[in-house]
Amino acid sequence: MYINISCAQMEVIPGHPDRNFKRMLEIIKKAREDKANILLFPEMCIPGYLIGDVWEQQAFLDDCAYYAREIAAASGGLCVMFGSVAFERDKLNEDGRVRKYNAAFAAQDGKLLKGYLGRDFIMKNSLPNYREFDDCRYFYSLQKLCYEEGASVKSALKPLELAICGERVKIGLMLCEDGWTKNYHLNVPQTLAANGADILFNLSCSPYALGKNKKRNRLFSKQAKDAGIPLIYCNNVGIQNNGKNVFTYDGCTSVYDGMGKLVTSAGLYDDTLLSVKWDAKKRAIKAECGPAPLPEEPESVYRSLKYGTEKFLAQCGIKKMTLGLSGGIDSAVAAAMYCHILGPENVLLLNLPSEYNSDITKALAEKIAANLSANYAVIPIWESSSHTAAQLSEVPVMGKDGKTFNLKLSGLIMENIQARDRGARIIAAAAAAFGGAFSCNSNKAEIAIGYATFYGDICGVLAIFGDIWKFQVYALGRYLNEKIFRREVIPEEIFNIRPSAELSPEQTVGKGGDPLIYEYHDYLLRAFIENWHKTTSAEILRWYRDGILAEKLGCSEKAFKETFNGPEDFIEDLERWWKLFAGFSVAKRIQAPPVLSITKRAFGYDHREAQLEPYFPRDYAVLKKEILKK
Repeated sequence: MYINISCAQMEVIPGHPDRNFKRMLEIIKKAREDKANILLFPEMCIPGYLIGDVWEQQAFLDDCAYYAREIAAASGGLCVMFGSVAFERDKLNEDGRVRKYNAAFAAQDGKLLKGYLGRDFIMKNSLPNYREFDDCRYFYSLQKLCYEEGASVKSALKPLELAICGERVKIGLMLCEDGWTKNYHLNVPQTLAANGADILFNLSCSPYALGKNKKRNRLFSKQAKDAGIPLIYCNNVGIQNNGKNVFTYDGCTSVYDGMGKLVTSAGLYDDTLLSVKWDAKKRAIKAECGPAPLPEEPESVYRSLKYGTEKFLAQCGIKKMTLGLSGGIDSAVAAAMYCHILGPENVLLLNLPSEYNSDITKALAEKIAANLSANYAVIPIWESSSHTAAQLSEVPVMGKDGKTFNLKLSGLIMENIQARDRGARIIAAAAAAFGGAFSCNSNKAEIAIGYATFYGDICGVLAIFGDIWKFQVYALGRYLNEKIFRREVIPEEIFNIRPSAELSPEQTVGKGGDPLIYEYHDYLLRAFIENWHKTTSAEILRWYRDGILAEKLGCSEKAFKETFNGPEDFIEDLERWWKLFAGFSVAKRIQAPPVLSITKRAFGYDHREAQLEPYFPRDYAVLKKEILKK
């Protein structure tokens, strides 16, 4: 006899248990109509997960407890399992606040079932404390509780025993990280299986990252196969943030059989109900449809950026956007994305030329705006930025000795005056007048080395490309032309000209250009940030010495060889970018807008930084001497 299991891949609204509760009631009603026997909801589906120190508000915790009881009361005729916060008023965390648990609740026929150690909930054992996660700041783990009460974690991890459809079944219920057990002292899924579980349920609130679903499939497939029983992973959709990073939640709820085969899965970012049939005696899983396809780049980049931006703007109540449109690739792709998301009538594009902007890029900006049918204006800045420069350089400054002097403006200062005039003065004011907000178009490479101006091009409501590299921006532009608009909204010339800031005589299209050779530097900078074991200048030199640098970075050998004239040139380049990356650029990143995060390590609270002087490891000097001697 089959037991009907439904998984609610719902959108969770962080910080709004009232709205999540209302949605859960709707889903319970639908599941009951579909004759479900067991209904799964994601982890933290009542409060949301990334809500900061709202976890310290007792009134909020009380509301979450109230809605959890109401969900339990609504479980008549089926078993409902869901994630929320649990707390014990008579116990304290190490910070002196009321003890809280990241918990899973199971309710049947209107009543909560008993969980671990006599509680009416199951608490998470493995608390993630890396990347964006900060669980140990707020929650108490099963492991700590067992130590406190003199219990064994292995014996505490008992499956839930239920009577479903006239059968007694044992369900191994766990929360998100308890399934990612490679680096923890205890394998929760295998312990639950060893303690008699007939099936494993993983309730998750797992954010999207490029390539993560493939890794998750390998992990859960192995767990199901090792345990010899089916495993169901239930994840949410929506967005959540920690102030500096906006994360998308892609769902991709998945079901595996006892051999580790992926039987079925829900679509990327779909708010949906995924249902399967489970034969408890045979431990067999049957689904009406196969796994949903997982897109590859650049489609996956496009879908995550579009979904995250749409949700973020809606959450902030932003219906209009203003962008600077230079005629370069970043602003062109950003303009196309915002026009696609909001409609061209709700987007204002501004071309803000100085005397250094070429006729080529000015014409391209106009062409893009026309192709998109967006609102467009040209506002030259040379007169206003020259006025600022004159005010600074011509007005005498009174010194403490009574003598006056004049400020001297370098070329770099003049470049920054132009950038600030565009961003902080015109674009910000135009956004206010047009209504809505304005965009930061900087990509991850520029943010990595601070190739952006304080309060100029690194300001805005959201850095839509702050977690993708230049080569991904180009690929996204091609994808938008070919697959989304199905015509050339981004002119072909933009893909072929060398990027340039056009802020000085040395920075014009056809002469000079950006200091980064993106075909190489994208990959160098990515190694500094996204490698799990952070790559330093010493590893780069070692790989260079051993002739494996291009292979290790993932760039082409051709791009690497064409970038440098020899070892001295290579080392000078490496030290330049390492000093900027590890030095003053940190200050810019700290003050940069929130980043829409889609990689395995984004700037912000995903990649945590302190403002320090650049540091070169001890090995670096030895390797440098060896390479230059050769």
